[in-house]
Amino acid sequence: MKLFWIGIASGGIFSIVGALFNWDWFMKNSRARGMVDLLGREGARVFYGLLGVFLLVLSIIMVLSMS
Repeated sequence: MKLFWIGIASGGIFSIVGALFNWDWFMKNSRARGMVDLLGREGARVFYGLLGVFLLVLSIIMVLSMS
């Protein structure tokens, strides 16, 4: 189960980095395109940054609670 949460943390880190570096390929991805259309590019960057932080914190809490 810890491996699952480590994978979620990795996704969170990826989302944070993609938002911080404003990767064009990240924001033009079909899954991200809806948020870009809805919130604009900068709004989508904030959304994905906050989503990444949420996933990272959640996974850290879950892994630590399993110990």
